[in-house]
Amino acid sequence: MTEARIIPLNDRIRSDVAHNARVWNHWLGGKDNYPVDRAVGDRVTGMYPSIGEVARADRAFLGRAVRYLAGDAGIGQFLDIGTGLPTAGNTHEVAQHTAPDSRIVYVDNDPAVLVHARALLTSSPEGATEYIEADARHPERILRAVEPTLDLKKPVAVMLLGTLNFVLDTDEAQRIVRTLMDAVPSGSHLVLTHPTLELGGEGNEAAMRFWNEDATPPITARSRTEFAAFLTGLELVEPGIVSCARWRAEPGAVEVAQFGAVARKR
Repeated sequence: MTEARIIPLNDRIRSDVAHNARVWNHWLGGKDNYPVDRAVGDRVTGMYPSIGEVARADRAFLGRAVRYLAGDAGIGQFLDIGTGLPTAGNTHEVAQHTAPDSRIVYVDNDPAVLVHARALLTSSPEGATEYIEADARHPERILRAVEPTLDLKKPVAVMLLGTLNFVLDTDEAQRIVRTLMDAVPSGSHLVLTHPTLELGGEGNEAAMRFWNEDATPPITARSRTEFAAFLTGLELVEPGIVSCARWRAEPGAVEVAQFGAVARKR
């Protein structure tokens, strides 16, 4: 068990209400969380014991997807929206290990993440890493802010891992994806993960209801059909829409109730 580390407070950080980024950090075994985050996280775990596996599978998916994109797909630019608190295997670390000249922009609106932004603002000498404080609900603002770190005339990997589930209105979530993908050229990729009540996740319904009553921000699950709609008009990279734990994973990987997919803009 890890010992919690005290997060530096600023006027915008609430230490009395559990927040997803910090609870997720707790599930991953991190130290950047408060007692309320651990209490809520442990309560959710009691209701839905596999939630820790979901968090770890999502993180492992990130690594496999970024290695594929920076390697086989030749993508040199990454826009990681809803990045959360830094932990091992951040996008820039994985990408620049494969391609040292990779350029990464992180986006989040959580003040606790902002406090830790310096941990993200590291880079290989050949590449670049930047952090933008912005809400995923404002994709136009994000797109204006990414330059000059990213060149939107060249292919970009747009990453929304465990992010759209905090946009409760599906039409708004689809608008966010369309706005982002319309702004990037052919050859760009979309990387998504999203919780579901399918894939054995039915037991998560009560845990999500508890979360929405006791933590922030509120969350929603979506079906395979709803998840697939985010990828309309894009070309799915094999193996398509699967549990994120099984996307290009070793044989025998345990399935978790979190969809994962990578798709290419034609």
